[in-house]
Amino acid sequence: MAAALSFPIIDMSLLDGAERPAAMGLLRDACESWGFFEILNHGISTELMDEVEKMTKDHYKRVREQRFLEFASKTLKEGCDDVNKAEKLDWESTFFVRHLPESNIADIPDLDDDYRRLMKRFAAELETLAERLLDLLCENLGLEKGYLTKAFRGPAGAPTFGTKVSSYPPCPRPDLVKGLRAHTDAGGIILLFQDDRVGGLQLLKDGEWVDVPPMRHSIVVNLGDQLEVITNGRYKSVMHRVVAQTDGNRMSIASFYNPGSDAVISPAPALVKEEEAGETYPKFVFEDYMKLYVRHKFEAKEPRFEAFKAMETETPNRIAIA
Repeated sequence: MAAALSFPIIDMSLLDGAERPAAMGLLRDACESWGFFEILNHGISTELMDEVEKMTKDHYKRVREQRFLEFASKTLKEGCDDVNKAEKLDWESTFFVRHLPESNIADIPDLDDDYRRLMKRFAAELETLAERLLDLLCENLGLEKGYLTKAFRGPAGAPTFGTKVSSYPPCPRPDLVKGLRAHTDAGGIILLFQDDRVGGLQLLKDGEWVDVPPMRHSIVVNLGDQLEVITNGRYKSVMHRVVAQTDGNRMSIASFYNPGSDAVISPAPALVKEEEAGETYPKFVFEDYMKLYVRHKFEAKEPRFEAFKAMETETPNRIAIA
């Protein structure tokens, strides 16, 4: 496994002063060479982050731990009996919250009112941060401010924004079961608040797995498949995974700022060179991409892109995946 010594870490406070050009250069390199970076001084208060961490861990302990232990016992038994089945299992306890276009947080069982209010506050801060980051990407790409957020909003005028809250409890057989299998993210820009004491998140770079370093009060950012398409491959989504650990319970709160389901995604014309006209990424409706993605999440992304390029050639109309 490769060392993470050069993993890009960006202090966003430097964007407001004389060191802005250097910070923007680091951001550009992170997007072009890594598809991942970690940000500090991002504007979300440490007090809010501490409270989110405490209430998330308390919620797992109070509501989800016993359910997971029952699942884990069955999972290990089945995995020991059938290694092929174990390779398709993930050692994680999760729940999902949708924020946009309409919130469903009031409908999620087992969340107390204080936790609901806290998660809504945190989501609002993350939404603002995601849009700020997208505008910084626009600046580096030479796109007009707001181009990416506008592309994500689609005809309905709203992105898809949601959060996956995960716990990765200690695993007695990390050789048998992954915390989360390797995949790229389907959507736009992903903001992760992860545990600073228990690691396990890795990305694939130059054929080697690299640790994403846990850092107190940082936000890890990674780029999804849609940004690879819009930038016509200048930025890349990258494979990443979570390795199960034998000690500690890793907390992960990943918020996905994605295109709206009706958004039409295609390369930005300004990023397509004339000589690349026949080699551009495909054009598709995000909802259609997701229908394909859910069936092939833990596989390489390239065949997904190729499938839409083939369909785009066959019909000029809206692509639909049954």
